[in-house]
Amino acid sequence: MSGDMMTNFGSGCSAVPTDSSNPGSFEAMAQVPVATAASGNPLLSTLVSAVKKAGLVDSLNGADALTVFAPTDDAFKKIPSADLKKVLDDKDTLTKVLTYHVVPEKLTPADLAGTHKTLEGDELTVSGSGQDFTVDDGASVICGNVQTANANVYIIDSVLMPKS
Repeated sequence: MSGDMMTNFGSGCSAVPTDSSNPGSFEAMAQVPVATAASGNPLLSTLVSAVKKAGLVDSLNGADALTVFAPTDDAFKKIPSADLKKVLDDKDTLTKVLTYHVVPEKLTPADLAGTHKTLEGDELTVSGSGQDFTVDDGASVICGNVQTANANVYIIDSVLMPKS
């Protein structure tokens, strides 16, 4: 891979651990599949809990090539707690919301802008270029191009909601 394909970008990347022995570091995340990688990242604990609750760990880890728009813990905090609890307690709704954050192909920053079909079935739209991207007009990529063994992860500051 060329150097620019491997480069992480965004102000939120500074919150990612830099010690390569830390499971949340970019180096450690690149060695393991996406759900395992996310479980080590301190920004993504709510997402990891939700993925486990929905039973999606194995399917995400077992996929060949994914792009994951991963909402931070702060993104989940933007949702009123009663609403969030309702979604977390309804496996079907939770699965729809989570799979809407996953595109079944690895998108590099050069491929990111445009409309992409998600695992959930709806399409999401990414606008922007360079190091400045927005997903569905509401979520900003705060740390992009994070590599895992089977996915390219873009950490976002809002939870995306399927249109249907």
